[in-house]
Amino acid sequence: MIQAMGLTKRYGAAAVVDDLTLDVGAGELVVLLGGSGSGKTTTLKMINRLIEPTVGSIHLDGVDAATLPPHELRRRIGYVFQRIGLFPHLTVGENIAVTPTLLDWPADRIAARVDQLLRLVELDPALRDRWPRQLSGGQQQRVGVARALAAEPRVMLLDEPFGALDPVTRERLQASFLRIREELNLTALFVTHDMTEALTLGDRIGVMQDGRLVQVGTPQELLTQPAGPYVERMMSTPRRQAAAVDALIAGAGEGGAGNGGPADGGTGAPC
Repeated sequence: MIQAMGLTKRYGAAAVVDDLTLDVGAGELVVLLGGSGSGKTTTLKMINRLIEPTVGSIHLDGVDAATLPPHELRRRIGYVFQRIGLFPHLTVGENIAVTPTLLDWPADRIAARVDQLLRLVELDPALRDRWPRQLSGGQQQRVGVARALAAEPRVMLLDEPFGALDPVTRERLQASFLRIREELNLTALFVTHDMTEALTLGDRIGVMQDGRLVQVGTPQELLTQPAGPYVERMMSTPRRQAAAVDALIAGAGEGGAGNGGPADGGTGAPC
């Protein structure tokens, strides 16, 4: 579905992305994982031609992206940003309807699509007439996902879409996105610097370092067969975090037992 072949982006002598080749199959979710400045976002922007590659080619469903007018290409791709970018002067419904309106969909089809998408992202259709400022951060991000899906794209690009949210909201939205992707059979390329998010969401993970794709594999392959010290260090982080949490939980349990507190917390103070 998405084929990037030999993608390179240079600014002067510096290569921000260097000879990247990646295939994302139909219905697959591939996560690009790496630190700041590793080339993840630049790769996404080259795929929908917000940035033109210095060298290399991109094919979407067998079509060379360079042969399509940029605006037509972008209407085929849903794009979700970390900074949601809802238009403050448009209502929720109007924000979702931006692309269908540009495509001259009939008004009744647009209205039905807006309500359908609000339900899909688990928002009350009554919110269609609210302004973005009246929504929580999590609700705004759900509207951003709905807007990206409005024109029925088969491909989604997501650039750290949940990175600015609190952990509880973030986990809920990750689960919602997985459900939506499966329901719509979307092909998705998802950028994050969070190892746990990558391991949780990705069918496969591509690790980027200094503009190069250093390993692509399933979460299990990266955890058990890291291709070098950088990938090994990245994959060890969630293990260390999990071990630290397990130790805290074990310590809390021992402390509660020692103090005579209820083991199930039934009459204890809420956490």
